[in-house]
Amino acid sequence: MKRTSEFAPHAVQCDTQADGTLLLYATGKLSPVARDTGQWLAHWANNSPQRIFLAERDGAGWREETYASTLEKVHAIAASLLERNLNSQTPILIMSGNGIDHALLSLAAHYVGIPTVPVAEQYSLIPGALVRLQQVIKLINPAMAYVVDAQQYAQALSLDELNSIEVVASRNSRTGITNFDSLLKGSGQHDVDNARASNVNADTVVKILMTSGSTSQPKGVLTTNKMLCANQAQIADALPFLRKRPPRLVDWLPWNHVFGGSHNFYMMLANGGSLYIDDGKPAPGLIERTIENLGLKTGTLCFNVPAGFQMLLSALQKDKQLQQRFFADLDLIFYAGASLPQSVWEGFETMAMQVKGEVPLMTSSWGLTETAPATLMQQEPIDRSGVVGVPLHGVKAKLIPESDNRFEVRVKGPNIMPGYFNEPDKTRDAFDEDGFFITGDAMTFVDRNNPTLGLRFDGRLSEDFKLLSGTWVRAAQLRLAVLARLAPYVTDVVITGADRNDIGLLIFPNKPELEHAGIVFEIHEHTLTGSQLFSEMQQRLAQHAQSHSGSSTRIARAMLLAEPASIADGEITAKGNLNFRQVLNRRAALLERLYNDSDVAVITL
Repeated sequence: MKRTSEFAPHAVQCDTQADGTLLLYATGKLSPVARDTGQWLAHWANNSPQRIFLAERDGAGWREETYASTLEKVHAIAASLLERNLNSQTPILIMSGNGIDHALLSLAAHYVGIPTVPVAEQYSLIPGALVRLQQVIKLINPAMAYVVDAQQYAQALSLDELNSIEVVASRNSRTGITNFDSLLKGSGQHDVDNARASNVNADTVVKILMTSGSTSQPKGVLTTNKMLCANQAQIADALPFLRKRPPRLVDWLPWNHVFGGSHNFYMMLANGGSLYIDDGKPAPGLIERTIENLGLKTGTLCFNVPAGFQMLLSALQKDKQLQQRFFADLDLIFYAGASLPQSVWEGFETMAMQVKGEVPLMTSSWGLTETAPATLMQQEPIDRSGVVGVPLHGVKAKLIPESDNRFEVRVKGPNIMPGYFNEPDKTRDAFDEDGFFITGDAMTFVDRNNPTLGLRFDGRLSEDFKLLSGTWVRAAQLRLAVLARLAPYVTDVVITGADRNDIGLLIFPNKPELEHAGIVFEIHEHTLTGSQLFSEMQQRLAQHAQSHSGSSTRIARAMLLAEPASIADGEITAKGNLNFRQVLNRRAALLERLYNDSDVAVITL
């Protein structure tokens, strides 16, 4: 199959240690690494000053900032921050989502060694989630906070924790709040240059990213220039077309998360690319905005989570003109966050061949907030999803055997964090005696005898549990298989069964999709019931059972929850994932009902 672009496959070595542990690493040399992210901005402002770097929707078109205008504004804002005596010990809290002013403030702070702390905008906009914001403020103790709109964020700005902090807003009609435009009036070029020379180096903390909190309380990951710069060199070593022509990206992925805010944002900056900020997202009522934005501008790269690609494929199938635009310059389709359903993978391949006669690279990567994030990358052309690849240049993966072909993964490299903010005990516990970061993830080889083919993600070790029989259940992988089988009628599921006789499901249904399909249901005591709904679920779960008949994968019971997962109650993390422990804790009564076969809300199989 003809492909638009090519990988640069890494030669890998797999050494077996005396204790049976494997060390997997690329034998190639990492390309030169920039000292700090500000070097990229200065380079492109000098070499391609009029190229668009950042753009966001403004009426019917786009507000755009070139590399030259970005650097000019970054200098002015940096001077304003220095005039306020901000430094490496006075972080800036960013409470709003993606936007040009958000980017300019962040770049200016990083340019002179002031860390930023971007948090999920939901923490500020959902009243019940304000406690999450308060926890972050208490941990970080910021000296400044930014919101895009003072009125929209009024409830969050009224928190006592922000009383002594300067608040900056791009749109503001309230007293006591600094207008963002006033930061652009900063002067003192000499101070900016001196601050860069004195305060900025490879080890300077650029930002503090909060972990998702899917298995524990969120922690602040110290993200340095070295991590970000090394990671972009590693990625470009694997995807050399990034260096051949400036990439273009239309992207919604949030900057408070490492995928959108580190991987994607800095990929554009490192390679002189153009980032068009998509103010839509893959959700009902918002995907339409994404499609509108893609009608105005399409990219050479497309990043998304699997659910987003499902919705995008559906929209493209209905619009031949958009298909032509979407694939015209496309080099890469890149998914992360979960395995891409094979039907979606094949849908994009088929459409690309029909539209263009060739297929863009389709790949994935693996990493965590603590790893900047890309650490493994799928590097061989394949015809299926689920492979996360081999270590990037400079990374060593320690693989500790869990079973014949399942390994706990630990990693070391220049893209790995130095530690967690103000949490020395958790930092110490995060690394083993050899200095490898303990990821808590498990992997299997595609082919144990050919490590070049890479690894597959095989779940979080903390999510695995035992049935009363002693059988281990690999919950993460089982969840992906169930989601694929029940799509599009569910948004997520929680696998249950720890210390019980069999495996169950707590299902978060996709009510709009059920209604669209004409599947009748009713709400009964916090659950969904109905003969037609149960018949559909039973049929799909029976199909799952045909290929998953063992006790470690057989689903025996299920319940559909009427109430969506709550971010206010901690059931949803900042990156949009379920916090499985919190769901089970908060819905303990429903969990007990799930294992009562006489309950009318329980589907038994």
